[in-house]
Amino acid sequence: MDVSLRFKPIFTFVAGFCFAVAANHLYADEAMIKLPTGFKLTQFADGSTKQGKLLSSVRFMAFDAHGNLFVTSSKDGKVLMLPDDNKDGKADEVITVAQGLNYPQGLTFVGDALLVANQDDVVKIKQVNGRWSAAEPFISNLPTGGHRTKTIKLGPDGYLYINVGSSCNVCIESNPLRATILRYTIDGKPAGALTTLGRHQQSAIWASGLRNSQGFTWHPVTGDMYATNNGADNRSDTVGGKVNDEIPPEHLNKIDAGKHYGWPHCWADPVKKAMVEDPNFKGEPGFCKTAQAPAITFISHTTPIGITFLDKTNWPDEYKSDAIVALHGSWNRQQPAGYQLVRVKFKDNKPVKVEDFATGWLANGSESGWLRRNNVTGRPVDVAVGPDRALYVSDDDSDVIYRISYQGK
Repeated sequence: MDVSLRFKPIFTFVAGFCFAVAANHLYADEAMIKLPTGFKLTQFADGSTKQGKLLSSVRFMAFDAHGNLFVTSSKDGKVLMLPDDNKDGKADEVITVAQGLNYPQGLTFVGDALLVANQDDVVKIKQVNGRWSAAEPFISNLPTGGHRTKTIKLGPDGYLYINVGSSCNVCIESNPLRATILRYTIDGKPAGALTTLGRHQQSAIWASGLRNSQGFTWHPVTGDMYATNNGADNRSDTVGGKVNDEIPPEHLNKIDAGKHYGWPHCWADPVKKAMVEDPNFKGEPGFCKTAQAPAITFISHTTPIGITFLDKTNWPDEYKSDAIVALHGSWNRQQPAGYQLVRVKFKDNKPVKVEDFATGWLANGSESGWLRRNNVTGRPVDVAVGPDRALYVSDDDSDVIYRISYQGK
């Protein structure tokens, strides 16, 4: 990264690593990120890229049929394209495809159309004679505010899936679309788990009880849908007790049609491998026994977001059945956690273990108290496998797209 595009740097050398310090913030040098042997992280796009100043709050990614990377810039309301025509592992430039959107996050291609999930709707854009059309309404009236960022993906069953986060930390929602994953046809019609008969409008709700499931994908062998989920903040394991930073754990859920995943009344106990009740926000008696337990859990408040399977990478065979999850990082833990990529290991097509894959964006993970800005060098958001079989990672804190490739032993 050309840090001079952002600020006048002061360089300090600590334990062999180079930190560029300014405005109480650090930016990661490529050497700072620790990876397993044989892997290499480089910056695919940053402030030094042509029109790199457009990279702001970069969130979710998708590749088109020609291998071009698209990414949303949520705060700026844009969709950006980052071509790499010479295939050198670095974006040639940053091109604005759409602008004036309402906090866009998710994007997916359906044929030659690009669908973009705003906080209040989904819009469609197309490329006609080399130019991108204005955004057209596609799915309307999605709940706004609260956890406003929405992800949209085309599933292997040919349906569209959209997450809608909760409006609050812990509450009873008045809008049934909140804290769900929705399903629609590729024509934008609701296609939820329950078929509605008669004059009632078909529901779009596919699964519920999901506080904020921004990242989801499908297992390449079984076709099972897996979604990350962020647990509630400031919870206690006793009635009126002190906040416990170690609860609730974050979840990776296998999403099944019509299932309820516990929020706001329940969360998983990784030791008991069962759902337990929030003592300070109880549901109906026995409710948590009916809630769907997660497939596996992550450390509390690490904010898992993007997830992708690794079957299409050129990585070693032992990685091909596994997934990578981006942990965006905690905001209120006394002991900061997250700010990394983790590998979810699968056995017999089921997740069995979580281990570190890429670390180093948290410069001083041992410091207690409120997380100081100058401890953080980046916050991974989304992960996607490119047509070159490398892994791409978006970072909305440093406004960078990373590329992780396997170089061999």
